[in-house]
Amino acid sequence: MEKYSVIIIGGGPAGLTCGITLASAKGKFDFMEGKKFLIIYDQYSDLDKALLKNVPGIETGTEGKKLLEKIRKQASQFENLTLKEGKVVKAQGEEGNFTVETADGKTYSSEYLVVATGFHKFEIEGLDVEVIPHRKSPRPGKIMIKNTDGKVREGLFVAGLVAGVPTMYACASGSGAEVACDILSEWAGKTVVVHDVPDNT
Repeated sequence: MEKYSVIIIGGGPAGLTCGITLASAKGKFDFMEGKKFLIIYDQYSDLDKALLKNVPGIETGTEGKKLLEKIRKQASQFENLTLKEGKVVKAQGEEGNFTVETADGKTYSSEYLVVATGFHKFEIEGLDVEVIPHRKSPRPGKIMIKNTDGKVREGLFVAGLVAGVPTMYACASGSGAEVACDILSEWAGKTVVVHDVPDNT
């Protein structure tokens, strides 16, 4: 069974940003030594059908599908971050010992688990979570997992639309980054963020 420090279920803006933020902390903190991360993503993301015109820093009219491909390519450049396409059907465990099973029968384990599966439905078996109506969706019938600032319980986090953030790219991406920083802060025993600055050489 492949073992990771954090498994992220979902490869949309929230899941990818969470993974990239975690992976980018390597070399910045001593506690990052040897930590590995896995994103398991289904083929479809809501970003596939988006046309972005109001996201700072992203060219107006960018197709969501192309942006998603670009972010996945960026994520794959981190040696401590693995992306696998698949559908998670079961997840269980507690902090330090989560297991995740995909539809093709593969199983992975991790210390932490992040769910970033969107707001349409939640069908992963085994997790003791409370699914409630999405509080900020403009459309009825959408769901979220009950949480406090992205944390469901020790070791288990939610990010993006399933965490209850507004249904916009920037909100979902920011939620993923925040969850990553919260996990890093738990490892550090104090509040930390991941800043990149130019070399002064």
